[in-house]
Amino acid sequence: MNRTSPAETKLLICVWHPFEQWRAQPIMPDTIHARWPEMRVVHLPDFERLPQELPDTDIFIGASLRPEQFRLARKLKWVHSTAAGVSQLMYPELRESGITLTNPSGIFSPPMAEHTIGLMVAMARNFPDSVRFQDRCEWGQRQISGPLGPLTELNGQILLIVGYGSIGRELARRAQAFDMHVWGVNRSGKGDATHVEKIVPVAQLDSVLPDADYIVIAAPETHETQHLIGASQIAKMKPGARLINIGRGSLLDEDALVRALLTMALRGAALDVTGVEPLPADSPLWKAPNLFITPHTSGVSDRLWQKQTKLLMDLLERWFDGRELFNVVDVSRGY
Repeated sequence: MNRTSPAETKLLICVWHPFEQWRAQPIMPDTIHARWPEMRVVHLPDFERLPQELPDTDIFIGASLRPEQFRLARKLKWVHSTAAGVSQLMYPELRESGITLTNPSGIFSPPMAEHTIGLMVAMARNFPDSVRFQDRCEWGQRQISGPLGPLTELNGQILLIVGYGSIGRELARRAQAFDMHVWGVNRSGKGDATHVEKIVPVAQLDSVLPDADYIVIAAPETHETQHLIGASQIAKMKPGARLINIGRGSLLDEDALVRALLTMALRGAALDVTGVEPLPADSPLWKAPNLFITPHTSGVSDRLWQKQTKLLMDLLERWFDGRELFNVVDVSRGY
């Protein structure tokens, strides 16, 4: 694909979300304009003017671009997603267009790994109930170590990371500091095993589930990973296991999770993502016992847009120099 020079390029940034921290901050367009003042950089605060700006856009920066919008972008050469997950872009027109698609894989991994460690510590030490008793001004020492058994430790426990990619590697490195035994699961069963005892292919997932004390879902959202963890997989987990989903809500059968928690087939669970977001007030997840919910905040960080901007600047330098890009999405796999 022919790449334009900065002076010939129109770069369009359009990232809007109800949650303000997911919206593109001024640091991104300001930094790009300072580096390439000859480039036309347009930053839209919402989608209102998007149809008018797309036809002569060369590079689009955003979390989503619907098919009817994509058809308007007749000069488009490159789409950079500000969301690590790109399932919302995997429609046939874009996949078959030959247009380059990149994402910010890696920048969310440290905060998500730290968030997950926090969830595991909170469940092991029953912090959620501690806060509930504090809110009621009650000294709940006996109740906090309740019907599911005593407070536990992380050291010596087996952590199974389902989806051993960038996030999984960061989580594994931190879990090692807690003296946990870390196993990874990915598509091939191969990869960087520096921080894990072993990596197994997803085809063997069922064989390792019975041994795990903590199971963390961190896989990408694709057609193949829909309900990757369902009733059958949950049934294979030990009664004392705890399940955490930080990937996407579609990866987990939430009805099966609720049933497992109600019957105490699982000791507990934590969700940072749900199938429907925001989670409706009438969702049974809110009332499920021993379920800790955080509202899709694991990737949020005060450094988010500095990291987004730095990564994009590195990609733009490569783009204009004619060099190979990194973080290129394999549209045949969807990640």
